[in-house]
Parts: sequence; structure tokens; C-alpha cells
Amino acid sequence: MNAGLEGVVAAETVLSQVNGIEGRLIVRGHEIEELAGHWSFEAMAAFLWDGFAPQSMDEGQVAAALERSRNSAFGKVPDLLRATEGSTVVDGLRTGLSLLAEGPGSHIDVTAAIPVFVAALLRRDQGEPPIAPTPGLRHAADFLAMLKGEPASELLVDALETYLLTVADHGMNASTFTARVVAATRAGTVASTVAALGALSGPLHGGAPGPVLDMLDEIGDESQVDDWIARHLGDGERLMGFGHRIYRTRDPRADVLKGVVERIVNTRDRMALAEAVEKASIAALAARYPDRNLDTNVELFTAVLLEGVGLSRDLFTPVFAMGRVLGWTAHIFEQVASSRLIRPASSYVGPLPEGAPQLAVAG
Repeated sequence: MNAGLEGVVAAETVLSQVNGIEGRLIVRGHEIEELAGHWSFEAMAAFLWDGFAPQSMDEGQVAAALERSRNSAFGKVPDLLRATEGSTVVDGLRTGLSLLAEGPGSHIDVTAAIPVFVAALLRRDQGEPPIAPTPGLRHAADFLAMLKGEPASELLVDALETYLLTVADHGMNASTFTARVVAATRAGTVASTVAALGALSGPLHGGAPGPVLDMLDEIGDESQVDDWIARHLGDGERLMGFGHRIYRTRDPRADVLKGVVERIVNTRDRMALAEAVEKASIAALAARYPDRNLDTNVELFTAVLLEGVGLSRDLFTPVFAMGRVLGWTAHIFEQVASSRLIRPASSYVGPLPEGAPQLAVAG
């Protein structure tokens, strides 16, 4: 048995390959560096859904379909806000997605609904009314407009869009696997996406960028970096933003996001501190764990980027979902096409009745 299914192949996919040894993320034949920062969210959606969705669409058609579905989702906001009074944004989003109907266009509907519901839920928490989608805006730009009540700069829209593409798909992670397990039962795209969001909400999967900012806040100043790292490593604590379950070298998404953050004016002080932490942490980790290659992961510069875009920490997980839903829905299509129920075996280690044989593996 492999705890956590480490190294167990559960599916064949054409969607993405995570090469942890070389530090490469390949999405349908393209390095992530070719996509993030160069393609739009809508182009990535068309690319991931191509050959899977019931209807093939190009970038412009996806943009139009998402705009229609964002408008439709906004019509459900009053019911959503009544049903989720007192809920967190993530819990409210899960409720909101469950309001959507299953159907041939469910992949578009869940993708479009996430920014609409997240913006409305946060504004409710701030005592502000929801803002309707703006005609003609692309997905990332419309989200920021619904959130802030005014158009965001092109630089901030590009920064958010780049982030969304870096997290759109990433192999058989916990939430994607959850989506495929549920999809294998033919439960539908909405049900599978709600399940995936439940997996993402766990702190070991979608919650890492927030603690990165907590770490930077606690360090406070570049002069405190070395002492802080030594103290926390000495206590056996994990350094947020470093190390990865798969990557044995630098996460390729880190440099993509770092390049974007460096262009955002209001992140310069935070960026200087993050770079000092990065340099000192890599050196300290190499000295403490010489047999392990612990390097920067995507979360370090994700945290600085999302903060620079103007997102509060309670939005980090739902905004992650805003990008990862492209991968979830593509994997849902791929799993359904395989026509195979996912049904792993287990090894029973409890007591047995007298005379009953001990099986190595049980169904």
C-alpha cells in the first residue's frame, strides 16, 4: 500500500504533465511559460475544453458564452445571499454552485458563476451591494470590476489572468482527483465541481498563499529574515512557499509569477522582502536538509501577486478555484469519456471472525 496513493497511476490524461524532476509543467503539449502571461483566460478555456466539450468553441465564442453565463449567474445572487448569511466566501461559493442546473453547458456555467458569486459574497461581507457583470469585459477584468466597483488597470487584469492560467491544470492533484471520482459515477459537472471545491478548501491544498503573507508580516523587515528563518527551522516548522509534493526543483510557475509581480508598483516593498526570504530560505533549507532539494513553489509569489492585485486573503482559495475550474471541467469530460467507475481496493487491518481468512486486498 502507498499512503496517499503516492506514485499510483489512477488515469491516463492528455491535459497536463507535472515533471517534478526537471521542474516542468506541460499543458496539452505546451510549457506553462508559453501560456501564462501570453494567452487569455478564454483562450486557455477553449484550449482545455477542445475535443471534450459538447460543442467546440474558439476564444471569442468562449468569451461570449462566459459573458452570457455570468449574467445568468448574477440573477441567482439574491437567492445566494439569502441562503448563505453568515457563511464564509468559500462556503457560500459551494452553496452557490449547487444552485446551478446540470446540462450540456454546465462547464461554462460553473466557470462563469465563480467570479460572480465570489464578488457578491465578499461585497456582502463588506456591507456593499453586489455589482452586475459589465458587458464586453473579459472574465478576469469583469471579476475585478464586480469586486471593486470600477474597472481595473490593464496591468492588474493581466497579472490576475496570468495567475489563473498558472493554476488552470496541474496533474492529478487532490481536487482534480476528487472531480474525476465523482464524475466517474455520472453525477454531472456541477456535482463534480462542488466536490472538487470541497477538496480545494482544505488548508493542505488551496490555502497556502495566505500563510505566506502571514509569514512575511511576521518577519516584517529584511533585517529580520535570517533570525526568523533560523528560529522557525530550529523549531521544526515549515517555511511557507518552499518545497512541493511533486517538484524536486524549482516550481516553474514561480518564475512566471515573479516576473509579473515585479511590474506591479504597489508590490515593490513586499517583493523585496519576499526575494530576501527566498534567498535566505533556499540556503537554510539546503544546509538543514542536504538530501532534499527544497526550492521555491508557486505560493510565494502567488501571495504577493494576489495582494498586489488587491485581493484579501479570504479570497485566495476561491480565486484559485476560478482558475482551476478549467482543469476540473476538462478532467470531468475526460473521465466521463473513459466510461470507468473509480473503485480502488482497501487492505482491511481490523479484527476477523474466527476462521475467516485474512485477505491482502479487499474490494
